[in-house]
Amino acid sequence: MALMHNQVFRLLNDQDPAAYPAGIYRVIFDEAAINKTVCVCLQLEAVGKSIHGGRKKKKTTNRPRKKSPAALIGELLWLDRDYLEQLGQKKLLIPVEVEREPIYFVPIGTPNKKRLYELRCDVMEEFLDPAVLKDSILVNKGLGGAVRAAMARTKTSRSFIYRLWTILCMLGISKVSLLPRLDRCGAPGIARPCDPGGRKKAGRKTRAQRVAKLHHIDLPPRQPGMSTEWRAAILAADNHIKTPVKPAMPARCALILNSAFVKRYRQEDGELVPIDPKPGEYPNPRQIRRVLEVEIPRLQRLLQKTTAGHFKRTLRGLVARNWKGVSGPGHTWAIDSTIGDIYLRCSINRAWIIGRPIVYIIVDVWSTAIVGFHVCLTGPSWNTAKTGIFNAVADPALLGDLWGYQPVLSLNPLPTMCYMLLCDRGEYLSKAASVTASKLIDIISYTPPYRPDLKGLVEVLHRIEKDKQFLFIPGAMDFRRPEFDLRKSNPAESAMTVSEYVQYLHIIFSQYNLTANRSKRVDAHMAAAGVFPSPAGLWNWGHAMGIGVQRLMPKDDLISQLLEQDTARVGRSAIVYAGNDYSCPTIRDEEWTTYARNYRGWSIPITKYPGPVGRIWTPNTNGKGLLELQISPQSQASPEVTWDEFSDAIAFKQMRGAFDEHERNLHALKALRDVEALRNRAVKLTSEAVAKAKGATPTITEARIAEVACAHQMHAPEEKAVEVLRDEAMEAHSEMMRAILRSADGEEDFNG
Repeated sequence: MALMHNQVFRLLNDQDPAAYPAGIYRVIFDEAAINKTVCVCLQLEAVGKSIHGGRKKKKTTNRPRKKSPAALIGELLWLDRDYLEQLGQKKLLIPVEVEREPIYFVPIGTPNKKRLYELRCDVMEEFLDPAVLKDSILVNKGLGGAVRAAMARTKTSRSFIYRLWTILCMLGISKVSLLPRLDRCGAPGIARPCDPGGRKKAGRKTRAQRVAKLHHIDLPPRQPGMSTEWRAAILAADNHIKTPVKPAMPARCALILNSAFVKRYRQEDGELVPIDPKPGEYPNPRQIRRVLEVEIPRLQRLLQKTTAGHFKRTLRGLVARNWKGVSGPGHTWAIDSTIGDIYLRCSINRAWIIGRPIVYIIVDVWSTAIVGFHVCLTGPSWNTAKTGIFNAVADPALLGDLWGYQPVLSLNPLPTMCYMLLCDRGEYLSKAASVTASKLIDIISYTPPYRPDLKGLVEVLHRIEKDKQFLFIPGAMDFRRPEFDLRKSNPAESAMTVSEYVQYLHIIFSQYNLTANRSKRVDAHMAAAGVFPSPAGLWNWGHAMGIGVQRLMPKDDLISQLLEQDTARVGRSAIVYAGNDYSCPTIRDEEWTTYARNYRGWSIPITKYPGPVGRIWTPNTNGKGLLELQISPQSQASPEVTWDEFSDAIAFKQMRGAFDEHERNLHALKALRDVEALRNRAVKLTSEAVAKAKGATPTITEARIAEVACAHQMHAPEEKAVEVLRDEAMEAHSEMMRAILRSADGEEDFNG
């Protein structure tokens, strides 16, 4: 086999007594002209250890002896080339490789290390060039010529050159092997305890020791160095601090001193009182801190400063991107709710403040686009989450009509039902969630409790939403900036209703989809295709490339499975639900109200959108699908009012019922008193008039003629009054005749 410069091989044991010793060798050069291969031996195989007799050497000091330097290698061996080829044919010569430590591949950082490296390379210049080294060895029959040339050129010592030659032989004849290993200086990681009778305390002397030294006096240090006993006591005392989070270092040092270094007590009134230790009997805080920082790994110290949950949420190492395992846009959605940092007003009466809303956001994990959201006033639940999913897959024109805004179509194609939904644990464990998933969603998963970091994308979008509304919406507040005195909330400054807040969120979410910077998500293929780096751009490109997930579902199925179910009543004029009238052309054509008026009404199942009250849906019993019912203008609520606001109005009216009844009772009592006073006055005046009357009394007809004359015109002739009376009599007669004719058609019972 051919051997080359700098190659390493291993020789195995051969039965031939003249064989070379088994071990590992490095080739310096191979010269076929003289049939020699010049090598150096790196390591011989151990054949056993010799046991020397005699007495055991007596140990005179506790101070450890300094480690002796490594032995030098690099003696040239002139091996027979043909014999090495024979060993190679017998598989007794095996090429091997010596790997360098990772530090040899790290760039040189400090100037001092770089200067030393350049010096080494300059000294070993003759040894690093294979041709020069080969010629020098052949001429001088060894390394002497190259060593003398390096000494004369660089003014360095012979021992220094041979130490560097040892390094080249061991690690390889290359400049990389000459990298200074300053990281091994001082024996890092080796404890240097200052035990009694052993090593003295290292470091700068105190001022008192330096002054005494000038007078030829050696003062012992006031504070002893760290001993093995102190180190063990500090670690044992620190392990007994079992709090979930270790206290701050000053309190931690005090606990350690009280636990491990208070060793004397005295009796006072039958109780043991600890005696404070004297100076030099305990380590100072700097020594305790040093022991804890050296003995406890850095990551473990970080764990001691916080709780396990906070570490997993905020400080743990990340193992992947959040879109790992997601095939494309529309595959996985994440849904999450939060309480909006804003107070809203009622659309029925803007003077009413209805509180802070619950906001649901649904995000596509692959493209980070917001595909839907929902605003409500009730607590988070699966029912409200289903409405958010409906908003994500419903026709934007329908949502705009419900809430009263013009939709902005930022995603193309429009979102359809996802393949997998990531939600919260409380929503996942509800029975309704499993029912919905079995019909519409293939997979529903959830994050563990108190782990928002596993669904951090939605949390970040909530923060973006709150940051924007803090700048633009009256009454919004920011709970994360107490240093600016912005935490105080003033509900009186609120101005928006629920529908206006929904329009605001639609605007900022559309802006986010179209403008958020996603340059880091655009790879080389996307950039070549001209993908605009935004959530909408990623969404559009993913669907154009065929990796998007689209699942077409009928609108009626989405309404019946995702919206709230209830029961309404078919009345004589419309479909009545919650006191509001609903109708549609199909109901009018099929005359549902006519049947209800003549044959009593009946109950029907309906589906309502838990937002504005403008419309409901009911099954079409005489056809297919669902009927969409619009609210009547004569209803109690207008289309823009939400069900929560309508419920508030009803509750407010019911709470005022007792006060309204009290007002009606007061008015009834007043009217009763006024009627009684009027009657009593009339009876009194009539009695007085009858008592004073004398002579003949006119008939009723004559008295009526006189009354009519006084009522119409005090100065009109009496004949005019008689004519008026006659006209009234004729009109009464005509009305009686018309009534008789109508009774013949059965329209009216004259006697009834």
